[in-house]
Amino acid sequence: MKRIVTIVFGLIIISSLGFCRNDESRTPDVVWVPTPQEVVDKMLELARVKAGDVVYDLGCGDGRIVVTAAKKFGVRAYGFDIDPQRIKDSKENVEQNNVGHLVTIQQKDIFTLDLSPANVVTLYLLPQLNVKLIPQLKKLRPGCRIVSHDFDMAGVRPKQVVELGNHTVYLWETPLQFEK
Repeated sequence: MKRIVTIVFGLIIISSLGFCRNDESRTPDVVWVPTPQEVVDKMLELARVKAGDVVYDLGCGDGRIVVTAAKKFGVRAYGFDIDPQRIKDSKENVEQNNVGHLVTIQQKDIFTLDLSPANVVTLYLLPQLNVKLIPQLKKLRPGCRIVSHDFDMAGVRPKQVVELGNHTVYLWETPLQFEK
């Protein structure tokens, strides 16, 4: 059943893509679907977020991951999205939760970002978009954690996979371990 839901979700997203141009005014690569709070909590737990970490959320939606990271762990967190409406929603969430001193939201193309300041990178993207990020993720410092909601990264072996009801959370650590 989960595979069918994933396939249907993927087809809906693919049908609405303005596939991967390189400007920040382009059409988003995915349709925003919020990550349930219990999955956000599991992602941050699995990533072992701790004081001093810098969290990057690629495709931040309404900012719930960066807001949770800031409130729960007191870390600096950055949310990036290409959709102006998601940026507006994220900034409102940051303001409502009084974490503006810790959270920065920016309208950016995640495929052109320098990820090197991050210790933790969170994703809720389609598998082929996760794969497209591999060149950037390979440049992260050793020990950085990457967590993904529901979608894996073909060719890269996760360190841990956790099932949470109808959701799956994947964890990778750098340097990435490639399948043979």
